[in-house]
Amino acid sequence: MSPVSLKRDVRRTAEPAGSKGVGVSPRPAGLSLEPAGATPVASTAGFSGFLKRAADILVSLVAIVLLAPVMLLIAILVKLDTPGPVLFTSRRIGRNRKPFMMLKFRTMVLDADSQRDDLRHLSEAPDGLFKIQNDPRLTRFGRYIRATSLDELPQLFQVLSGTMSLVGPRPLPPEEDALIASPGLRNEARPGLTGPWQVAGSWRIPVSQMVEMDNAYLTNWSIWLDLKMVGLTFLHVVRRNGV
Repeated sequence: MSPVSLKRDVRRTAEPAGSKGVGVSPRPAGLSLEPAGATPVASTAGFSGFLKRAADILVSLVAIVLLAPVMLLIAILVKLDTPGPVLFTSRRIGRNRKPFMMLKFRTMVLDADSQRDDLRHLSEAPDGLFKIQNDPRLTRFGRYIRATSLDELPQLFQVLSGTMSLVGPRPLPPEEDALIASPGLRNEARPGLTGPWQVAGSWRIPVSQMVEMDNAYLTNWSIWLDLKMVGLTFLHVVRRNGV
């Protein structure tokens, strides 16, 4: 099942007319991917969960070894580009709603967080998410590695440690995660370095549709689906579309 068909599937499993679904309103009725009264179970549980974790360890370890020279070069260029640390940490909500610090190569100026509120009116993302495509806080080199998603490479170490998975729901900052009224299965899974939301358009996708896609992905998980999503992510990076 491809991410495109996945998106079609979650639309077919939406609630009957008249229900409010998942949204950013304070208390909407939750969206379920199963009939009323049923409890959906992620297919990444049990042996499938073991298989997915084994694949995460193997692939992330190989990727770290192969990409070590690239990461070292990026770290040097980040340091030479502007003053400040090489890595940037961002507080995110992970599995079972446990907060963690997600790693990235730093792409912005040091006082980027303090400028956030002043730039909020420029945000292009729907549903209260914050995203400026041509963010003025980006450094010269940061703009390049953000466009190619190379700033995400440090997360391979978090995949190896088990904090994240190669493919899964994208972890959101606490204030954006709080916009999700009924998260469903996405809270039970390790957050992903990539996933259905990212390959379908990332911040351009509304929060409500993101939740539907994450839940459908987890319910219909397979190694083949993960491989296809990793392949689509690679194409995004090569084409410099970002994820």
